[in-house]
Amino acid sequence: MRVHVVSDVHGRSDAIPGAAVGADAFICLGDLILFIDYRDHSRGIMGDLFGAEAVRRMIELRTEQRFDEAREWSRKLWASVDGNRSAVVEAAIRRQYAAMFAAFPTPTYLTYGNVDLPELYPDFLREGVTLLDGQTVEIGGLTFGFVGGGLRTPMNTPFEIDDDAYAAKVAAVGAVDVLCCHIPPHVPELVYDTVAERFERGSKAVLEAIHATRPRYVLFGHVHQPLVAELEIGTTRCVNVGHFNARGTPYVLEW
Repeated sequence: MRVHVVSDVHGRSDAIPGAAVGADAFICLGDLILFIDYRDHSRGIMGDLFGAEAVRRMIELRTEQRFDEAREWSRKLWASVDGNRSAVVEAAIRRQYAAMFAAFPTPTYLTYGNVDLPELYPDFLREGVTLLDGQTVEIGGLTFGFVGGGLRTPMNTPFEIDDDAYAAKVAAVGAVDVLCCHIPPHVPELVYDTVAERFERGSKAVLEAIHATRPRYVLFGHVHQPLVAELEIGTTRCVNVGHFNARGTPYVLEW
């Protein structure tokens, strides 16, 4: 059995078909939307609307963790847009989702990232593309559990939830062979981003589940340039499957 796993796709719908070649099943761990491209500032929703220089300033403020200034800069940018901000953003997201869901192979199993909008997913799901969050599915004789979204941060991205709500989803999944999350377990080496030079939020509930239920694998994304991409906790292999937007290649799981 061969399963290809991706995360942090951020608009790279063009690379999905190639990443699915040879896979018996395809898994996506979220962050489908591209708001801001940290490499090419002209791409993404913000780049399309405001241009590369405005996005560069936004990234600079966020990288320096000057979040209040970043929010004020964002407010000034959006004040220059004609029409309702929510409607403009939703229309752009819908265009990205339409391209992404059309590119997914069959079967695909996916969950949400912290920058996704769960309320829009039902409009794009189709036969063979299965959404899972706090739920399990059997693939090739192994049980896979899925936990989507992120935890609350000063970044205030669209799908951040309280720690208790996140922990409840982890508990609902229970003991599985492979635990698939958007965010990593709360381990310093796995949550530190070497380019952004900051610790992202990992899940203590996932770490506790690793110790309690000992899955074979925990697969995740979220941290684009991790200090450590893989490590073992007891008998569990924890793997950051990679920043798909930048790499365009999947993590391959075979058994």
